[in-house]
Formats: sequence, structure tokens, C-alpha cells
Amino acid sequence: MERTIVHMDLDTFFVSVSRLENRNLIGKPVLVGGNSDRGVVASCSYEARRFGIHSAMPMKLAKRLCPEAMIVKGDYEQYSKYSNDITEIIQESVPVYEKSSIDEFYLDLTGMDKFFGCYKWALELREKIIKNTGLPISFGLSKNKTVSKIATGEAKPNNHRQISLGTEKDFLSPLSVSKIPMIGEKTSHLLRTMGVEKIKTLQEMPAELLENVLGVNGISIWKKANGIDNTPVEPYSERKSLSTEETFETDTSDPAKLNATLVAMTEKLGFQMRNEGKLTACITVKIRYSNFDTHTMQAKIAYTSCDHTLISKVKELFERLYNRRMMIRLVGLRFSHLVGGAYQINMFDDSEQMIKLYQAMDKMRKKYGAATVQRAISTEHEFRQFNPFNGISSVT
Repeated sequence: MERTIVHMDLDTFFVSVSRLENRNLIGKPVLVGGNSDRGVVASCSYEARRFGIHSAMPMKLAKRLCPEAMIVKGDYEQYSKYSNDITEIIQESVPVYEKSSIDEFYLDLTGMDKFFGCYKWALELREKIIKNTGLPISFGLSKNKTVSKIATGEAKPNNHRQISLGTEKDFLSPLSVSKIPMIGEKTSHLLRTMGVEKIKTLQEMPAELLENVLGVNGISIWKKANGIDNTPVEPYSERKSLSTEETFETDTSDPAKLNATLVAMTEKLGFQMRNEGKLTACITVKIRYSNFDTHTMQAKIAYTSCDHTLISKVKELFERLYNRRMMIRLVGLRFSHLVGGAYQINMFDDSEQMIKLYQAMDKMRKKYGAATVQRAISTEHEFRQFNPFNGISSVT
């Protein structure tokens, strides 16, 4: 049985949410991000894109390209709320769906044609989302995730497109190679130097040639160019999480030691999330006292993977949770409700330098190890953890 996959993507999500709150923004060039010259553009409207503005661009440059643009500060809470609202609508309607980011979903409708047309059903779901949230959303429908995602991009803004079975290659062939999801700026530039600009050229190239040039990714790119993608829709679960615990060899109530441990644990999970392209919307802190009583405290937050945001919340939860004059045996930390997404979207008040600092730190961690770069307070924790003379702790 051929699969039927729908890709749904909210159009300029941050801008659209801002327009719900302020109708004066409708039809005007809008930039979402920090207003200082050192800030960056987290999102921009289609009206602003006509001036060459794009996300992650320095705000100073964006304002120079479009002086009349209206700048809006990002609202984490609102974005998380609307994302959760839309997730609930989809969850009530679809047997299998994947929430691939804060504003993007894949739906597996395979077999539903036995009961009613999948395209008509997707149209009705789209209308339901628009009616209930007021947010524009586009979708593409085809036999796999790659073609559906590209179809969504071609349908935007606020529209839909179906790619009938057997027409995938014809649909893809005239499009730019940059439309293929896994082709980034560097790969796109490399392909252009080879004279490859359209997907049709990739379709006609031997797969082995692309493999020689791009390695194993070359085969994947060739398959996607030819409309081949067997990647399953991964069922979304709020239980997805990253966690770590540390049991102290000697029970402690030392504030400095506990603080250093929590910061180091947060940095560890934060780096892991960014490395996997994830954001968290829920933090749980756990402590186990010396008498083995175990307590946890949880808090919902706006989607993020920024260390400085996470550390602040972790410390707040710990201070509220630790209310006994008793030694602590274990501390634990869990980030859950994970979705895909770039951590830069949360840095509305941060400068381009801050974003580049995160990127540089993570690049060093990937190359030399997770503990290579860290906050000064974490170094005490790392020394205790790896010092061969004390063996003070263990991480699970």
C-alpha cells in the first residue's frame, strides 16, 4: 500500500502570532527579534522578505534594508501556547502524527482513503486549525515526507498542494536544488560550482557520482531528488525526554557544590539538545535526601535550549524544592516535551555575538568533548567528577 503523508507548516509563525495580538501589523513588513542594533532577526513577514531580509540576519542590516519595518519583541509564552493548541487539534484528529518542530507537523493518513479522500480530509483539518487559532497554515500531500515538505514550501503562503502518485519527479525537476530539505548553504554552493542548479540535473546524475562528491549524504540527496523517501512518520509523544542524575559519594548540603552540579548538568543536557536540534518545554528537578525520600518539581516553560534560560529555571525549581535541613544524596534533571527546532529562535534579546558564542562553544564541544567549554562554576563539578583521586560522583 502506498503511503499518504501530509506535511503541515504554520506560515511565518512568530509574525502571525504577533498579528493576532496587534492587527496593525497585518500587511506590513514585520521583524521579530531584539530591537537593538546588535540583535538578530528571529522571524520576518513575507512583506519584509521582499527586501532580502531573512531569519538570523543581524537586525542592524535588516533595518537598513527595510527602514519602515515594524519590529516586534518575541513572546515565548504565546508561541508555546499556540503550538500546544494546534498540537491538541491534530492529536484529536489524526491516528499518527509527528511534531517535528514548534510549528511543523507530519501526518500519516495511509489507508484513510478507504473511508474518505485524504486530500479533502486534510483541507478540513487545515480549516479547523485556522478557525480555532486564527493562524495561517499551509500543507503538502504526497506519498512521502520529502515531497510533501517541498510541496508545502511551494504552496505557501497560506495554501495547499497535492502531488499525485507518479508525478513526484516531474514536480521536483524544475525546482532549485536548495529546495531539498537536507541541502544547506554549503552543499548548495558546492553543487552550483558543479553546474547543478535544478533538481532535474540531480535526477539525471548517477547516484555513485554524488556519493563520491558528498559521501553517504550523496545517496540520500539523490533519492530525495528522485522523490524517494521511506522515512516513517515518528509518532509524537510528550514523554520524549533527556535526563541525567548524579549520586554523591558523600551526602551533602553544600550550596556551592549543589549549584555547580546543577549548572554542569544543565549545560550537559542543553548541549545535547542543541546537538540533536531539539527544544524543551518542560523542566523537572529531582532531589533524594539522605533518608532516601525523593521529591520532584516540574515547570512548563516556553520552548528553548538556551543554557542561560534553562539554568535560571533549574535554580528556581531547586530552591523551591529543597525545603528541608537535611543532607542530599542525589540530584536529577530532566528536560521533556521535546520538539525539533533551532535554539536561536529563542534569543530575541540576545546579540548576534551571543548566538555566535553558543555556536562556537558547541562546535568546540563536538570536536573536543562536551566538557571542553563550560561556565566557570561548572569546573568545580567536572574536577570532582573526573578526579581519579576522589571518585566523588557518578552520572547516570
